[in-house]
Amino acid sequence: MRNLNRALAAVLVLLLAAVVLFFVLENQQAVSLVLFGWESPEMPVAVPVLVALIVGLAIGPLLGSYAVMRTRRRIRLQAREAALAENRKIPA
Repeated sequence: MRNLNRALAAVLVLLLAAVVLFFVLENQQAVSLVLFGWESPEMPVAVPVLVALIVGLAIGPLLGSYAVMRTRRRIRLQAREAALAENRKIPA
């Protein structure tokens, strides 16, 4: 079963690499991007698209890990408050 999972992962990675290669080869038109008056040099349209993809793939996990850390901190705080409330109870 482990070998099957590895083989499927390898096939998916190869398929993704083939799609990216096909995209780059099909999009060789030169474009120049303008943002707030700054103009980039001309480059194939695939370059800014792939850069945007890579930046998005980097930012997504960072935002996700921030949300997880915030949730864990909130859970620890609630557990600490519950423990303090339990310690304050006067036995009957």
